Amino acid sequence: MAQQPFRDFELPATSNSSFSLAAQRGHPVVLYFYPKDNTPGCTTEGQDFRDLYPQFRRLKCSIFGVSRDSLKSHEGFKAKMSFPFELLSDAEESACKLFNVIKMKSMYGRQVRGIERTTFVFDSAGVLAREWRGVKVPGHAQEVLEFVKTLQ
Repeated sequence: MAQQPFRDFELPATSNSSFSLAAQRGHPVVLYFYPKDNTPGCTTEGQDFRDLYPQFRRLKCSIFGVSRDSLKSHEGFKAKMSFPFELLSDAEESACKLFNVIKMKSMYGRQVRGIERTTFVFDSAGVLAREWRGVKVPGHAQEVLEFVKTLQ
């Protein structure tokens, strides 16, 4: 039995655009959730996806980063880091809830609610093909690329 495509959702995106999962059908999609713009781990993760972006594009795969930051924050972060992909603003946490990525985390000894670094890959039919939760940044973008190659 074929799996059903993942439930569609829409979010505002950088470059004055909007993202809809259904509009991405026909090619693989990487959706990576990260805690916050301009923080060390999130910057490194974005740079890793940026540096591998030409290889993802050769596989006809799109990449989108998602956090709760505003579009204004995203635009600055994207420009500063020269990200060739769009960042999605989930200030209302609608996608965060859909993907269950909000967790209680310990920060400097106190509990805070935040995004757990998580990556999802959808195949060309919009079906969730793989997910990584509690991502450690080093080597992650390469691991995602290797998985996308298996979808071809």
